Amino acid sequence: MCGIVAASARRNIVDIILTGLKTLEYRGYDSAGIAINTDSELEIRKKAGKLNNLIVELQEHPVSGNSGIGHTRWATHGEPTNN
Repeated sequence: MCGIVAASARRNIVDIILTGLKTLEYRGYDSAGIAINTDSELEIRKKAGKLNNLIVELQEHPVSGNSGIGHTRWATHGEPTNN
């Protein structure tokens, strides 16, 4: 199982995607990731474990953009990893 959320707006959408992931965390709690479309590239952040690990990663390595997607994963096949 997993949870997927996407957003597009005229402002930074990282908080919107994280709010959506918090709502969907019960759909997958083994890892989480976010991909944000910046002005020049696609920035990806992902972490094994609870969603809070991704939130800490984003605090340490912030990203911003006006469109993106987020994903939570329940590891039904294989161990949770940061890859």
